[in-house]
Amino acid sequence: MLNSPYTLDYLTALESESIHILREAASVFSKSCLLFSGGKDSIVMSHLAYRAFWPAKIPFSFLHIDTGHNFDETIAFRDYLVGELQVNLIVASVEESIKRGDVIEESGVNASRNSLQSITLMTAIRENAFDCCFGGGRRDEEKARAKERVFSHRDAFGQWKPKNQRPELWKLLNGNKKFGENFRVFPLSNWTELDIWNYIAKEKIEVPSLYYAHKRDVFQRDGSLYAAHECVKRLDDEFVEKREVRFRTIGDITCTSAVESSADNIEKVINELKHSSHSERGFRMDDKRSDSALEDRKRQGYF
Repeated sequence: MLNSPYTLDYLTALESESIHILREAASVFSKSCLLFSGGKDSIVMSHLAYRAFWPAKIPFSFLHIDTGHNFDETIAFRDYLVGELQVNLIVASVEESIKRGDVIEESGVNASRNSLQSITLMTAIRENAFDCCFGGGRRDEEKARAKERVFSHRDAFGQWKPKNQRPELWKLLNGNKKFGENFRVFPLSNWTELDIWNYIAKEKIEVPSLYYAHKRDVFQRDGSLYAAHECVKRLDDEFVEKREVRFRTIGDITCTSAVESSADNIEKVINELKHSSHSERGFRMDDKRSDSALEDRKRQGYF
């Protein structure tokens, strides 16, 4: 946490630190963007950015890497929020990357476009000359995220390499880079999932309805519940049924599973999380493909 002569409550201290990081990055880098997925972490980041630069407008664009397999609720909320904040939204399409031949679409029952986002992201960074991308990594996530620096250096190929990371002693942030290199900056580095929800409650921040319990057509696979959707291939013995579920994380429909829940408001969600023994990323099938799935994607330039 930032040192302060004042006694701050925990959430206010987190907010203050994140705002400092956003302002520091905006002053160091020449062209930044906020990686916006429509999920709760990027929504909180957008709220913090609004706070950081008000009464001026947020001084950078939002970048969404669109797989084409997003929940309708996510896209609707994304468009609503960028309109409210009056920020420029750049949508980079995985579908277009496939059409150009930059990536090859997976086939089979577990096919997903989620792992294809790395190339689309790197193309967007290069085409828009971004030297800083704000990401929503938190300290309680999968170890590939939790061990990140606040200012995470990427080489000219977008790759993360341990030897290029800078020490951040005494909260000193080093944004020095060579031409063509860029940084990922993580304003939520000291936050947890529960912190995010407590802050959403405190600030009365709107989030997509997917995060709250609702009736939805789902099917079961490997002990997890997935949304029944035309982009998700099902086996003959995978039957669709309607259940009351909610999503703890919002991503590509093909790899994001739901959890049975009756938490239909924020107080119930927070109470549910306090008693949960499962991590948020445990509901992402792409993280289960291998023990180093997210680490591999980080090295490829996605995270």
